[in-house]
Amino acid sequence: MKLGPGIAKTPLPKGFYAGGVNSGVRKYRPDVGLIVSDLDMTAAGVFTQNEAKAAPVLWSQCLVPSNKIRAIITNSGQANAATGELGKKNNYEMVKATASVVGCAPEEVLVASTGMIGVHLNVELINKCLPELFDRVTDNAEHFANAILTTDLVPKTISTNLKLSTGEICITGIAKGSGMIHPNMATMLGYILTDAKLEAHEAHTYLKTAVDKSFNMVSVDGDTSTNDCAFLLANGATGVEIKTLEDKILFQNTVTELSQLLAQAIARDGEGATKLIEVNLHGGTDLQLARKAARGLVVSPLFKCAIHGEDPNWGRILARLGAEGIPSAELDKMTLKLQGEEIFTDGAPISFDRDKVRGLLRTDTVLVEIIFPNENRVEMVKAWGCDFSKKYVDINAEYN
Repeated sequence: MKLGPGIAKTPLPKGFYAGGVNSGVRKYRPDVGLIVSDLDMTAAGVFTQNEAKAAPVLWSQCLVPSNKIRAIITNSGQANAATGELGKKNNYEMVKATASVVGCAPEEVLVASTGMIGVHLNVELINKCLPELFDRVTDNAEHFANAILTTDLVPKTISTNLKLSTGEICITGIAKGSGMIHPNMATMLGYILTDAKLEAHEAHTYLKTAVDKSFNMVSVDGDTSTNDCAFLLANGATGVEIKTLEDKILFQNTVTELSQLLAQAIARDGEGATKLIEVNLHGGTDLQLARKAARGLVVSPLFKCAIHGEDPNWGRILARLGAEGIPSAELDKMTLKLQGEEIFTDGAPISFDRDKVRGLLRTDTVLVEIIFPNENRVEMVKAWGCDFSKKYVDINAEYN
């Protein structure tokens, strides 16, 4: 698998095309992106559980799962959230204009928007650029990935070819996210494209399983956005079907791994971040509690500040795990490791070389291992986050 940035022209699966242009909403960068397919796409989506859902979320969640989607339009800079009935009307105007350019029905166009909450779409500018946008689509993800960015520093793309028993397929992922990152049933904005043949119910299952182990396990600041959504789009251009159990497992594992790499890229690109934090929780007996605890740790402001300061403060970890509901009987048997070094064993601190561990924390990636010696254990749980720096405060203090 190849993960961008650095992979400027990440290839799209067969029959997919994408592009991005500047409409004039933003001054210096592309702000409208389009993904289209030569063939009807099977589409599945998962969406924010925030009750303050944006107009594009309300539109798209009514359309999927579907076996007949032709395009997805995305704008950045204006979230079209908390915009009332006018927001819904503007969303539909953008959908209708996209459908006209692509040559399909409005109900075959999905939408995602990102940017400032409470700002209405500048439909006139966006719709005016759509013919040019459609004319400039290419078979790589570069321009689309740049068009969907907000406070992100880098685009996030990934692609891999997968050999199945019935033939070879391509899977490409694109994501954006840097702040207001604490997904619940979805990522910030995420797109997984494949030229395999899928039914709508299959696509939904693959996406939901992948999201639960990837985008739902990443957090930058603990705030769930009004616009979060992730899509799996399959156009069947290769004619390859996923029939055997082995192929299904391989496809699921690949989509999950691809999604996890994108989730890590989002955390690494968190607003003001200097370190990616990965938490591995071993030996949990309740999967949902294990996920809650691991993700709770990467969202803890005290822990995130400790990691930024390269302080091996195990008390921050213990306190957060207890607050998330890990029973005291489990905590009394727990072992903690930072960068592979044991700092806490059998529920009690141990003597360790603090200067050595501080040195190990002077890196851009920090691994935290939480180990419970349970025999009846669930699968290992992974979560990703980032440290809190002074720059995070500056970015969000000046966001408007």
